[in-house]
Amino acid sequence: MHGVMRVIRAIERWTLTALLIGMSLGYAGQIVIRAVAPEVATRTSWIEELTVFAMVWLAFLGLGLTLERGRHVAMESLVRKLPPAARKWASRAVDLVGFAFAAYLAKLGWDITVFVRDSGQISPVLDVSMAWLYAVLPAGFGLLALRYLLELAGFSDRSRLRPQSQLEGQP
Repeated sequence: MHGVMRVIRAIERWTLTALLIGMSLGYAGQIVIRAVAPEVATRTSWIEELTVFAMVWLAFLGLGLTLERGRHVAMESLVRKLPPAARKWASRAVDLVGFAFAAYLAKLGWDITVFVRDSGQISPVLDVSMAWLYAVLPAGFGLLALRYLLELAGFSDRSRLRPQSQLEGQP
C-alpha cells in the first residue's frame, strides 16, 4: 500500500507543479502579448481559458495531498478539548464523515461530468467538451476520499503533521 501511495503522491505533486508553472507562464505570457502586440492578443485568447481550466484542476487535485499533510480543517479545537480517550473516537468520526462526504461528492461529480459530456457542452474558446473541466470533481474528491479511507484504516496519520500553534499550552 505504501508503494502505491508513493506513486500516487509523486503523480499528484508533478501534476500540480506542472499545472501551477503552466498556469503562471500562461498568464504572464498573455499579459506580455497584450502589452507588446495587442493585435495578436485576440488570437491567443485560448491561453486565458486554458489557464482557468488549469486553476480549477489545481484546486481540486490538491485536496487529497492537502489532507494528507494535515492542512485541512479537522475540528482540532474541539478534539483537543476532549479527554485523551475520546480524542481517538472523535478523530475517527471526523474521518468517517469526511470520507462519506468526499465519496458522495466524487459520485455526484461523476454524475455531473457524464451529464455535461452527454449534453454536448463545449467551451467557448478551446472548443473542447466542458466535461474536461468537470472531470476534476470525481478525481479530486476521489483522492480526498482515498486519504480519509487510509486514515480510517490506520495507514496514514495526518495528526502528526499538523502544525502546532505557537500559543498552544500557554494560559
